[in-house]
Amino acid sequence: MSEASRSFATAQVQAGYVPGTAENTVIPPIHQSNAFEFDSLSEARDLFALRREGNIYSRTANPTVLVFEHRVAELENGISAAAVASGQAAVALALLALAKQGEHIVAARQLYGGSIDLLQDTFADWGIEVTFVDQDDRQGWTSAVRPTTRALFAESITNPNAQVLDVRAVADVARAARVPLVIDHTIATPYLQHVKDFGADIVVHSATKYLGGHGTSLGGVIVDLGTFDFAAEPDRWPQLTETYRRVPGGSLLERFGPTGSPFIALVKTKYVHDLGPSLSAFNAFQLLQGLETLDLRMARHSTSGQLVAQFLEEHPAVSRVNHPGLASSPWHDLAREYLPRGAASVFSFEVHATGDADTDFARIEELIARLKVIRLVANIGDARSLVAHPASMTHSHLTTAQRAEAGITPTTIRLSIGLEDPADLIADLGHALAPLADRVRPGIVTLEG
Repeated sequence: MSEASRSFATAQVQAGYVPGTAENTVIPPIHQSNAFEFDSLSEARDLFALRREGNIYSRTANPTVLVFEHRVAELENGISAAAVASGQAAVALALLALAKQGEHIVAARQLYGGSIDLLQDTFADWGIEVTFVDQDDRQGWTSAVRPTTRALFAESITNPNAQVLDVRAVADVARAARVPLVIDHTIATPYLQHVKDFGADIVVHSATKYLGGHGTSLGGVIVDLGTFDFAAEPDRWPQLTETYRRVPGGSLLERFGPTGSPFIALVKTKYVHDLGPSLSAFNAFQLLQGLETLDLRMARHSTSGQLVAQFLEEHPAVSRVNHPGLASSPWHDLAREYLPRGAASVFSFEVHATGDADTDFARIEELIARLKVIRLVANIGDARSLVAHPASMTHSHLTTAQRAEAGITPTTIRLSIGLEDPADLIADLGHALAPLADRVRPGIVTLEG
């Protein structure tokens, strides 16, 4: 049918665009399409059988999302990546691709509260057992390993207390257990640390945070670093080494092992495909804009975070600052080893406790209300500086004992230092803390009421 003979209804749907037309844009375009046209039925058959690469449906692959995946994989020195709808989805899918019902994961007890909720509640519902250990206790990691263990999981820098993981030590335990070490690398990012250099095998990010950096778009990403040999013990990894029903005539290892990542292929073709936590093309585009300035932003975040931490450590209303860049931190030596470009800009501090929970909460609420530059937001890694109270917000679902084990007290306050002038942030905190300082005398904390 020629354009001249097309009806109005046909023209309004199809005019002006030829599928497959390439444009010479310098910026990766937003491919805002839920599906893609095939050249032939034979091509469609090959694509669905994973015999060739190409676009089928944006739930599992989209050209804009692929650019984001390739870029993050290269920044992490990995071999392949899967982008998903959020950081929580990245954690869930990475671990689900490794452990199934009746199997086991060892995880750090200092994880972000949402990750602990996922592992101790939802994974338990699915028959996957999780043992939580102190991330600094190497023997604890070793003792927790079972024959059914399929992954070790920790954060390279913890949220909220900025504890620095001894990645090499935990990687050694994972190697001895013959399982992958999965690292949540959200706070450190690949700019501050390459965990692959220290033995990590798989990385997950909440791209919502520093990778994007602008607080507008949710996203997550899983990166296969290419360091774990799933073929060494094929019986332990049947999902990768046995015939895969979605790849006629072979396994994912046979199909993708020589040229790509069987693990990422499993994440995409099974878990993203079946569960649907897809990253939209628009969000991928937004996250790509953030990635372009990651090194500049992380340098500023880290420098400002150090200055704010030093100010807080000297303030009389503050009883403790949890920042690995401070010489007083138990993780200072690890920060010097693992984070030569700068330490965390997400960290916490504590004000002096009165001993009464209601009084302490009221004082912290008043302190936060006095802040004018730093915003009360349940997020981190934003261009804006943010504050949160973990015990009543991000870690409120944990038991009192779990919070204590993770180093979170009723007076712990989390900061995420943004890109504002650090002098303004220090002045803002000084103003908010001043009334508390007036109530503190050397060696004595005055009780209100």
